[in-house]
Amino acid sequence: MGARQPIRLTPEFHERVWGVTDLSPWFPRAAKNGGPKLGEAWFTSQPPLPILVKFLFTSANLSVQVHPDGECGVGKTEMWRILRCQPGAVIALGFTEPIPADRMRSAALSGEIERLLRWVQVSPGETYFIPAGTVHAIGAGITICEIQQNSDITYRLYDYGRPRELHLDAGVAASNPDSWWHPGPSAEKELPGGWKRLAGCRHFATDALQLEGGMEYDPDPTRLELLICAEGEGRLNSEESAAGDVWLLPPGTGRVGLSTAGAMSLLRTYVPSANS
Repeated sequence: MGARQPIRLTPEFHERVWGVTDLSPWFPRAAKNGGPKLGEAWFTSQPPLPILVKFLFTSANLSVQVHPDGECGVGKTEMWRILRCQPGAVIALGFTEPIPADRMRSAALSGEIERLLRWVQVSPGETYFIPAGTVHAIGAGITICEIQQNSDITYRLYDYGRPRELHLDAGVAASNPDSWWHPGPSAEKELPGGWKRLAGCRHFATDALQLEGGMEYDPDPTRLELLICAEGEGRLNSEESAAGDVWLLPPGTGRVGLSTAGAMSLLRTYVPSANS
């Protein structure tokens, strides 16, 4: 039996109140002016993958929210790779001071939580790791590649007056009081082959590669990997690949040829083994 081949995943687009009508250059045919606002592109497969890759596009603030850690069920730890942002665009990560549970709840009801959050101005090329239990929000004018545990469990604490359901009891309970302070963008770590480690935890490890010209890539045959074209365009083996493409590399995938006439920004993500 020969080596397995990469599989191009098909994006699933989701309408969001904070979405946009132009997803170029990632998905130029997905939305049009006057059409619904699309905020997320999900890449899924059957059977479900342990990691979910999304592209997010924001024209307004997302809700202030938190995800549970999954110790008693399904959790959601995630990371954000900032691909594009308007000048002054911000995200919120944790708080500027420790917030007791009762104050968090009252601040969410009154709107004071906006002032208590730690708002961070972002730049393209930065990575933010958000462990489950961290209260967070994404501001307007940002395009993100989000890599996360394959779960959509979200507790909404505050939504800027929009008439959507809040989950105050569950959200406050899921918030980790030790995560009030977030360190900011992740420091990159050099890896063999030109890759750089962006984020790593027991749920996923994610690396970046800036490709110019070409290379032969040998994926680990013992694991499933996802290879993401975050920016640029080129070829993967004999197939054209451009920004917004996500490729599934099943266990046993053979050598992959990568090439570009210009430059291509790639991300790879996988579930690390216990000893990796």
